[in-house]
Amino acid sequence: MEPLDAYSQVVTAVAAKVLPSVAALSVRTARGGGAGSAVVFTDDGFLLTSAHVVAGATGGTATFGDGTEATFDVVGADPLADLAVLRARSIGAPPAALGDAEGLRIGQLVVAVGNPLGLAGSVTAGVVSGLGRSIPAQDGRHVRLIDDVIQTDAALNPGNSGGALADSAGLVIGVNTAVAGYGLGLAVPINSTTRQIISELLSTGRVRRAWLGVAGAPAPLPPPVAARLGRRVGLRVVEVVPGSPAGHAGLYLGDLIITAGGRPVENVQALQRLMLGPAIGTRLPITVLRKGALVDVVAIPAELVGA
Repeated sequence: MEPLDAYSQVVTAVAAKVLPSVAALSVRTARGGGAGSAVVFTDDGFLLTSAHVVAGATGGTATFGDGTEATFDVVGADPLADLAVLRARSIGAPPAALGDAEGLRIGQLVVAVGNPLGLAGSVTAGVVSGLGRSIPAQDGRHVRLIDDVIQTDAALNPGNSGGALADSAGLVIGVNTAVAGYGLGLAVPINSTTRQIISELLSTGRVRRAWLGVAGAPAPLPPPVAARLGRRVGLRVVEVVPGSPAGHAGLYLGDLIITAGGRPVENVQALQRLMLGPAIGTRLPITVLRKGALVDVVAIPAELVGA
């Protein structure tokens, strides 16, 4: 037998490392059954999957590549991040290691592991074909953009959702979430924001989100301000909800948000990243450009309710 080429060696090594941790899900809901994938990520049987895979379900069955089965319960799901945590009973599958998608580069090799079209333990490989993508997610009347989504040309099909997207070291850096079109797949990244979401799902079964009550759109900074700040774009305030934290803080229509919490704000996603549980009830300093002057205000985000 001829030795494997370098590419094949990487893909087979990743497959050997990740496949034992990936399960095919059979889901029970009031409307019938569903299917998808999930990946074990703790020693005590917690699995990570896509929220839409287990929507409306309280449990189901996880089947691993070696044929073993385990029933699972849904611990918690966050539709606005399309992530869910499950707890399986009595499984011997090893946990996959979670990585960090922050350092991904376009053209980097990735391997998708899941159970497409009912074909258990399937592996496909490709490259990161795009970064910084956004896809909308909705929970009740609340809509949020899932940002920094990973785009890959690794073949994904129905049933891949909830499966692992791994890097060449076998670290899970994304959860496959959607098939956008022929030759195009998307994955929710594993990063500091989603780690916080996963942690909240593990501890409380839900994700608390903060609410500021402001809507905005990217807008260019005046040239002198842009030169001074070394940035060209801020977030123009186009709506302030009456009685909201933003309203109480003194944000006004037409303000150009420069920073929030000391971080640059150039788009809505930059604010969304700050609106997780720890922000509720805490002081959030915001700097805006108003009538040519930089103005500092302090908002106290409230908890988002009524989803």
